Parts: sequence; structure tokens; C-alpha cells
Amino acid sequence: MTKPKRSLTFYILAAIFGLFVLFLYGPMTAVVLLSLQGPEGSLTFPMRGFSFYWLVSVFGEQRIGEFVTPFLRSFALGLLVMALSVAFSVMAGLAFRRHFTGSRFIFYLTITSLIVPSILVSLGIGIAFNILGLNVQWYSSALGGHLTWTLPFAFLIMLGVFNRFNPTYEEAARDLGASDTQSFWQIVLPLIAPSLIGVAMLSFTLSYDEFNRTALISGENNTLPLEIFGMTTNVTSPALYAVGTVTTIVSFVVIAIALTAYNFFMRRQP
Repeated sequence: MTKPKRSLTFYILAAIFGLFVLFLYGPMTAVVLLSLQGPEGSLTFPMRGFSFYWLVSVFGEQRIGEFVTPFLRSFALGLLVMALSVAFSVMAGLAFRRHFTGSRFIFYLTITSLIVPSILVSLGIGIAFNILGLNVQWYSSALGGHLTWTLPFAFLIMLGVFNRFNPTYEEAARDLGASDTQSFWQIVLPLIAPSLIGVAMLSFTLSYDEFNRTALISGENNTLPLEIFGMTTNVTSPALYAVGTVTTIVSFVVIAIALTAYNFFMRRQP
């Protein structure tokens, strides 16, 4: 049986997709390659030798500052933002299953922070903390700034999840004598767990590389994006590329963990 001939349109679309993939992953590939140079490596091609020298140097002191502590700080902040975003988005999704007074106002107020420029949100939070006499730190003011970015996305996703949720599962559980709390933990939560993993991953990634909503309210301790930005004018070595390579590897590890958890919960669903 002969295969049908593909039209010219197919090859044009395939070429466009190939260019898109090249545009998407080309810079990442270049960063990885340049981070694998020898000690005499530079910031541009051609590569000068091959080694893991710069990858190892990431974990030590740089000419100005270092990367490990800001990375751990960004990672911890991302985990905290992820946990809060998941918890509050689930509660909001449950609340919006029924209409209540002011629900429309709260909905539009929540998504408004996606429209306001990030730098203005950061500036406003910084001013508010100063007025209240609170210290501006990465775990307080920066946490609030990140939540103004992650919570609206998590909220919108959970609204869609609960709009598709079949309430007959909960009704059946209540008919069998389950309380509302038991119904949530034993019925609702396992069913929405795959969606929660998606919300968690989105919240973590949005927080992990956020710059504008952190720049003015991180205090004296930089997160990783701020540390990298501060070093771009002083560090002129492939160490910057090595940081990108290491963080990319960490990102793929986190994604693999999330996909494993997703498949686990999907297999457990009825």
C-alpha cells in the first residue's frame, strides 16, 4: 500500500515548526555548549577546549558574590509560593463553586494584578511595607509580590477544574455517610490531584525566575535572577552560562518529578 503524497503546505508548516524549535532551544543549546569550555573559555564562539571547569566553579566563590546561596533562596521561595498558591487556589475554587455576594468583584480584583505592570506592583508593595514599618525581605515582601503573579493563574486554572468537576461523586460519598471533610480528602482531592501538580509546577516556575516583582522588594539578599543580573556587568566568564546550565538541569529534574507524580495519581483515578 503506497503512502499518500504530502502536500507542499505540509512541508511549509514543518519548516516553520522546525524554525520555531530552533528559535526556542537554540539559545539554550548555545549556553550549554559555552559552559563546557576549558579554563581559558570566553563568552563567545569558538569554544576553547572542553571541560567541566565552569560547571564546578558555579559552586564556589565568584569575583563578586556567589551563586549557591541565591539559588537556594530562589528555590525555597519558589517552594513557598508553590505551596501557598496551591492551597489558596483550591480554597478559592471551592468557594466559587457557588455564587456569593461580591464574587464577581473578587474575581476581577484577583486577575487585575495580571494587568498592572510588574514593576508597579513591586513598588507598591515596597511602599506599603515602609509605611507599616515592616522589613523588606525576600521571604516577606518578595513573597507577596510573587503571589500577586502566581495566584491569579492558579485561581483561573482551579476555576476551570471545578467547573468540570462532577458533583455526583461528593453526593455519593455523603449518601454513604461521609462528612464534608471526609468527602474532600478522600474523593475531591485525589480526583483533582493531577491538576494540582500542574498548578504547583506553574507557580514554582513563575516564582523561580521572577525578576520585576522582586527587584525592589527583596531586601539586602538577592534571589538568583537578581544575583545573575547584578553580575552581568562584573562577571565576564562562562560562569554565567554554567549557572544557566545547572538551573536548566534542576528544572528538568523538577519536571520529571512532577510528571512521575502526575502519572501516579492518574493511575489511581477511577
